[in-house]
Amino acid sequence: MKNKTNNQAQRIALTALLTALVAILSYFGGFIKIGGLASISLTLIPVVLGAALQGAWTGAWLGLVSGAVFFLTADAAYWMGLSIPGTVITVLVKGALSGLCAGLIYKLLAKRNRYLAVFASAVVAPVVNTGIFLLGCLVFFKDAVVGGAETYGSSVFVYLLVVFVGLNFVFELLANIILSPVILRLLSIRKKN
Repeated sequence: MKNKTNNQAQRIALTALLTALVAILSYFGGFIKIGGLASISLTLIPVVLGAALQGAWTGAWLGLVSGAVFFLTADAAYWMGLSIPGTVITVLVKGALSGLCAGLIYKLLAKRNRYLAVFASAVVAPVVNTGIFLLGCLVFFKDAVVGGAETYGSSVFVYLLVVFVGLNFVFELLANIILSPVILRLLSIRKKN
C-alpha cells in the first residue's frame, strides 16, 4: 500500500513539474522569433516526455496546458482578431491531440524499443500539432489565408507552408527528435542510480 502511494505521489509530482515547464516554455517561447515571422517553441519536448513517462492522457493534459497558456501571449491577439472560436478550437485541439498521439505512439512502440518509441513520439507531436494548425487555418481563417496568398502572388498551399509553418515546424521537429530521446535517456540513467 505504501509503495503504491509513493508511486502515485511521484506521478503527481512529475506531472506538476512538467505542467509548470510546459507553461513556462509556452509563454516565453513566443518571444523567440526566427526572422521576425515565426515564434519558436520548445514546448513539445516536455509534452513528449510526459506522454512517454506518464501515458497518453498526461501528454494530452500537457498539450492542453500549452494551448491554454497561448492565450496569455501577444501572438494570441492576432489569431483571436481573426476568429475567437476558431482560435480556441484550433489551439486547444492541436495541443491536446499532439500530446495524446505522442503517448499512444510511445505505448505502441515501447514494447519493442523504448528509444524508437520516444523518437517516433518526438516526430508525431510536431506533425500532429502543425497538421491540425494548418487544418484550422483552412477551416477558420480561410479568408486571411487566401488574402495573404493573393498579396504575395502564391498559392494557398505555398503561402501556408512558407508563412505560417516555415522554419517553425522544422525547428520544432529537429528539437524534438534530438532532445526528447536524450532527456528521456538521462532521466532513465538518473532513475537507475
